Amino acid sequence: MNKRIKLSLIFGIICAMLLSMTQFSVLCDDLRENILRLHIIANSDSTEDQVLKLKIRDTILNETGDLFLGVTELENAEKQASEHIDEFTQIANRVIKENGFDYSANVTLGDCFFETREYETFTLPAGNYRSLIIELGKAEGKNWWCVIFPSVCIPAASSGDLRDSTDEKSAEVAENSDQYIVKFKAVEIYEKIKNWFN
Repeated sequence: MNKRIKLSLIFGIICAMLLSMTQFSVLCDDLRENILRLHIIANSDSTEDQVLKLKIRDTILNETGDLFLGVTELENAEKQASEHIDEFTQIANRVIKENGFDYSANVTLGDCFFETREYETFTLPAGNYRSLIIELGKAEGKNWWCVIFPSVCIPAASSGDLRDSTDEKSAEVAENSDQYIVKFKAVEIYEKIKNWFN
């Protein structure tokens, strides 16, 4: 095989890979753009602060989970979260006080970068997601997060499903991540670089 044919084949393979990654990236964007995450950041990594973080998580999910039930669009989920920020703050501060801590919680709605995360039934690609962020005290400890829209992690949800908010093909990618391991890794590397520059 002559050199020109080899170069053409290599160029063709590279173009096919790039096109495939571009299509995959669009599906990952659809997932990121249709999800609202709850992100709780502990005061520190001490055992006490980490236990408190989980108590706040449980109380928040139990007392506010119904806010997102029946919501069908991210915009409405964000509106619900925004309208109840004071409620989330009061709940977190109440649990902090009940457990004898002297710091407070700060609750905001914003964007957070997350690495690729595998669940039992689906995988979410790395990247920036809209998030309800609850920072406890100095917010220097390990964090905990889940998906509150669609209602995947809310106890009151009968059947939270990514298909409730995302494109069918995007949900298919998330639910069959074992077929896309290399692509998820490539997207994660790309998103980390992009996040680093931002």
